[in-house]
Amino acid sequence: MKEEDKNAPKGIYEYYEKNPETADDKVFGRVSYPDRRGFLKGAGLATMAAVLGGAIPFHRNMPAGMIPAAFAEGLEDVVIEGKDGLTVLNDRPMNAETPPHLLNDDITPTTRHFIRNNGIPPTDVDADSWTLTIDGLVDKPMTLTIGDLKKNFDVVEQQLVVECGGNGRAFFEPKAKGNQWTYGAVACSNWTGVRLADVLKAAGVRDGAVYTAHYSADKHLSGKADKLPISRGLPIAKAMGGENLIAFEQNGEPLHPMNGAPLRLVVPGWPGSCSQKWLTRIQVRDQVHDGPKMTGKAYRVPNRPVAPGEKVAKEDFVIIERMPVKSLITSPQTNTEISGNELMVKGHAWSGDRKVDSVQLSTDFGATWMDTDLSDPANEGAWQTFNAKVQFPQPGYYEVWAKATDDQGVSQPFAIAWNPKGYLNNSFHRVAVVVKG
Repeated sequence: MKEEDKNAPKGIYEYYEKNPETADDKVFGRVSYPDRRGFLKGAGLATMAAVLGGAIPFHRNMPAGMIPAAFAEGLEDVVIEGKDGLTVLNDRPMNAETPPHLLNDDITPTTRHFIRNNGIPPTDVDADSWTLTIDGLVDKPMTLTIGDLKKNFDVVEQQLVVECGGNGRAFFEPKAKGNQWTYGAVACSNWTGVRLADVLKAAGVRDGAVYTAHYSADKHLSGKADKLPISRGLPIAKAMGGENLIAFEQNGEPLHPMNGAPLRLVVPGWPGSCSQKWLTRIQVRDQVHDGPKMTGKAYRVPNRPVAPGEKVAKEDFVIIERMPVKSLITSPQTNTEISGNELMVKGHAWSGDRKVDSVQLSTDFGATWMDTDLSDPANEGAWQTFNAKVQFPQPGYYEVWAKATDDQGVSQPFAIAWNPKGYLNNSFHRVAVVVKG
């Protein structure tokens, strides 16, 4: 191999990260940059139009170095027992995401709910004999069966969003280590269970309680019995919120084995790692929990904005709490071709423990925006559905961009707020559409 080949960028994202102008030249042909606006000119624009299947009417608005959404995805469906169409990212531990167009339902079917594991799920699972222990800084330690939970506490159903803190990590540059989630590590199923707060109140949380600690029956990848794959927790104030469930059913059926059967936490609006699966114990502690994936840089971000690639001292990381405002276009599927100049666009939006106030769409690379019809959440912790009919002025290549704004006036950004672990990417979702003449 020639020396220059050894250091050659691998893949379109690395080309663009190293030098977007050179990348445009190499990928699409010679390009000129008189003012860094309308970043494709002449032969480069013609080449890109040919690759995308049509002219790009709003090419002058495209930010320099932006990779078209048509090239951003290449997901392949695989078969997992009890799942439909998920894309496997890892098999040890098992991690799989759902392509956006398969998340079009208002309530995510169990077959389409993503999988995020840290260890090896238990195989000896008996819902009838399963127990949950509540102990630590409580007046009345308890060990409860699922039958006890159903008998002694109000059973409720809630539509709740669960999203991995690393959803969107694949689009970070420089790359961040970890599962390279694109968009599909999120879901909003209908969960049945009892309120975490009701169980904690029954146990009698003592003064001085600071944090919960969650434990589960999955095994560490090493196989060592004394090692836990993950044990996270919640500040007491969050744990006592009425939106959090100890769940034993998903969409009216027992939990899927890969989604925590027979018992799990569902903590909407916070990273999915807080929603411990295969739940066996909740300990109330007088300090911030220090279990596996609670310390160091795990599920933490810098306490200040940082430059891409910047090294950050461990002590400058803070624990992620609420998830940011976000939206997802579920219809049309990216790279859709249509005849005619109209298209119905649908998707979902959510914002941690806030409500989304609006979702807007753009078809001209953000130069103008249009409002959508946005539903109210079914309950606290559920996502909201948006839809709108968009019109295209002429045949060609377009991108539909979605931007959500929450009830605190916070909107999604165009660019990723980079951090070393690749968390909390809430930049615009973009899908490619080719309008045929």
